Amino acid sequence: MLSNRQLFLLHLGQTSTAPMMLEIEKAEGVFLYGTSGEKYIDLISGVSVSNTGHRHPRVVEAVKNQVDSYLHLMVYGEMIQNPQVRYAAKLAGILPEDLSCIYFVNSGSEAVEGALKLAKRYTGRSRIVYFTNSYHGSTHAALSVQGNETYRNEFRPLLPDTIRIDFNDFKSLDTIDEHTACVIAEPIQGEAGVILPEKGFLETLKKRCTEQRALLIFDEVQTGFGRTGTMFAIDRFNVVPDILVLAKALGGGMPLGAFISSGKIMSSLINNPQLGHITTFGGHPVCCAAGLASLEVIIEEKLAESCAGKSALFRKELDHPLITEIRGEGLLLAVQLKNREYVQYAITHAPGHGLVLDYFLFCSDAFRIAPPLVISNNEIKQACRQLLSLLDDAQKNVNIR
Repeated sequence: MLSNRQLFLLHLGQTSTAPMMLEIEKAEGVFLYGTSGEKYIDLISGVSVSNTGHRHPRVVEAVKNQVDSYLHLMVYGEMIQNPQVRYAAKLAGILPEDLSCIYFVNSGSEAVEGALKLAKRYTGRSRIVYFTNSYHGSTHAALSVQGNETYRNEFRPLLPDTIRIDFNDFKSLDTIDEHTACVIAEPIQGEAGVILPEKGFLETLKKRCTEQRALLIFDEVQTGFGRTGTMFAIDRFNVVPDILVLAKALGGGMPLGAFISSGKIMSSLINNPQLGHITTFGGHPVCCAAGLASLEVIIEEKLAESCAGKSALFRKELDHPLITEIRGEGLLLAVQLKNREYVQYAITHAPGHGLVLDYFLFCSDAFRIAPPLVISNNEIKQACRQLLSLLDDAQKNVNIR
């Protein structure tokens, strides 16, 4: 009989030649447990998904309760489903007034697709402006606004009439003109290695979009739900986009995405043609129930507010000769090492030190720290001790010529 490891390689489509290959039997809080008793501290939260930790009791209870009521009923937008409307109302209540209409989908990539379509439909224009080293997903339209050539060249032709400009380059904003339907940006660039906007850049970007009557889309798939120390990054920077894209932590561990705008803008998908965007499983009731419970936990336990202190503790404890910089906000951190080979060693050997780490797609000499927001100070100290031991091993075993 084949093992799960063999079946994984034989029957599951692979994303790379070197998958992590950890077999997890259980997860709880900030810990993952292997089938032979291994215990790992999850320092990436499934890439900023599990903000309230794995299997938070409130989320598990919400899922069980919803399963007892109903699962899928009908394609999105046709029936009034309690989890959808309650979650949408909750989100609208904590977002700026102009972001009050939520369209639920299945993932971040689909949310980006919907946002781009909405902008083109509302403005009647086709041009899309995006930023170098931005990441918005891997579907065709999302690849068309990905700011790195590595992952997109083999899939051309992509969407026409897209223009790439540089993040934090004020002069490049002149590219936004009367032909521009929208500009899509991460307020903090994630896969670039956690690059923050320079002072005034997002404000200037918003002003230019407004002047040219182009829509501004902010992709907060990674930064949302307390990750950077405020509920959303737009709260930190006080810049309100025309369309907001959410996913990852939106579902509390379940698959869920959304693009959000004003009722006026969103209504442009209703006619000419009808069904301007449609999804079968978007806003699945179980996913919405989980997401609503997770959001309530973040608010009630003040997880966003706790991020600053936890971030400072990581920075304090991670003092090592290989570390050249730790940058980021809240619990979205990039740990820069002296050389990319050290990063490769650290990520590959992290499980042996009881840790789960991950790369950035467009920053090879740093690894991410983005644990569940529920991580305690003692768990941070424990993780840092294990990280320092891992970096000691990297320093000894990596031969840098």
